[in-house]
Amino acid sequence: MRSLLNSLAVLTGLLTSVAVAVHPVEVQGQDLIDTVTKKRFMIVGVDYQPGGQAGYKPQEGSDPLTNKSVCLRDAIMLQKLGANTIRVYNVDPTLNHDDCASIFNSAGIYMIIDVNGPQSGESINRAEPWTSYHKDYLKRIFGVVENFKNYPNTLAFFSANEVMNDMNTGKVNPQYIRAVQRDLKAYIKAHADRTIPVGYSAADVRDILQDTWAYMQCDNNGDGSESDIFGLNSYSWCGGDATFASAGYDTLVDMFQNSSVPVFFSEYGCNEVMPRVFDEVASLYSDKMAALSGGLVYEYSQEESNFGIAVINDNGTVSLRSDYDALQKQFNKLDVTKFTATGSKITPPKCDKKLITNDAFDSNFTIPAVCPGCQTLIKNGIDKPTNGKLVKVTDTKGPNKVYGSAGGEVSGLTLKLLSNDGVNGPSGETSSPAGQSSASSSAEGSGDKTGAASKLAGGWTLLAAGAVAALTVL
Repeated sequence: MRSLLNSLAVLTGLLTSVAVAVHPVEVQGQDLIDTVTKKRFMIVGVDYQPGGQAGYKPQEGSDPLTNKSVCLRDAIMLQKLGANTIRVYNVDPTLNHDDCASIFNSAGIYMIIDVNGPQSGESINRAEPWTSYHKDYLKRIFGVVENFKNYPNTLAFFSANEVMNDMNTGKVNPQYIRAVQRDLKAYIKAHADRTIPVGYSAADVRDILQDTWAYMQCDNNGDGSESDIFGLNSYSWCGGDATFASAGYDTLVDMFQNSSVPVFFSEYGCNEVMPRVFDEVASLYSDKMAALSGGLVYEYSQEESNFGIAVINDNGTVSLRSDYDALQKQFNKLDVTKFTATGSKITPPKCDKKLITNDAFDSNFTIPAVCPGCQTLIKNGIDKPTNGKLVKVTDTKGPNKVYGSAGGEVSGLTLKLLSNDGVNGPSGETSSPAGQSSASSSAEGSGDKTGAASKLAGGWTLLAAGAVAALTVL
């Protein structure tokens, strides 16, 4: 019996120390599909950028995915929330992200990574995009690909975010976004072991949204510049009185029903009515919006823009806001077993100026040629890239205290390491303990004001089965 118990202890230790990968996800028509289980993957996520743009400090060797302790702290709370995906806006391609990527991987959480950064030369200049599309810029974004391509929980890359946010910016920029997507996809094909989707995250500006989507998804004579995925930053559902129709979700469904690529909310969660109740979650994951692939709530940490579901305090502790509770409650109502593939494989239309409805929007589909010296870069790869890899996750205990929205301390702060194909999801958990405390006022506060706002516009699988199987062998 002792040897049997010892064997069980060894097995448990192995299961809790090895970083077991979630499965890569691929695009099939309108759907995101798990490459192993062949089941549809619906994004149940949160945007993650602690500190906002100020949290990106390459000069100090720091970005949101470099601090192991911070990632462990937040992965635990995102796991408890029921999220299966995060979006990270600003990463330094020269830094090591192994610990954080592995922690989120072990938690069953995927990552969507923006390839651009907030500093000069790290993104397309929307005023004069031709001035920023050059070899040094491509080195930067290819570096992000090199850094994250080996993590199986890297779900996708965003080529740009809200570059087109009015008619003026919709005139020339679409050509350059497609050029960047073409180059990213060519680089991934040449230097990655798998296909990783590349897409655009669009502003929900209804005057240009239809044309933006039409421009990004059409087939331009097979040049590979089209979006593999299309993200929408949508804040039209505001407060508990909003409805499917008043929020314009019916219009979005009509627009994207015949999309040839997966469409999802890359940001959502209007804060014009506080506290947020997130009633839109039920609609987003309903049969009425089956053509969409879920979405990401903006955002995890409370910044000056007042969208956070959690306050990161100066001493590293976290205070959950009532927004966290409301979102967790809505996620808990979801039945993830009902997320079935649409099976829709719509042939994209050929790129043609007739697709564009507004004369002020770009109707020129002559995509800029690959920039000077960049084709060699695509073929041979960048010099001395920093390539990430999964590492063992041995620390699972929460490193910092977390307080619920009413002030009580949250107990049981341990990361649950999921088994192979163990994607995280809603578990019915309520994280905030009952009770009242003076700390509740700080939990609703705006947190550390030094973080610049990054928003500029409007189950757990049980180990028992594996243990029983191993004991049977023993």
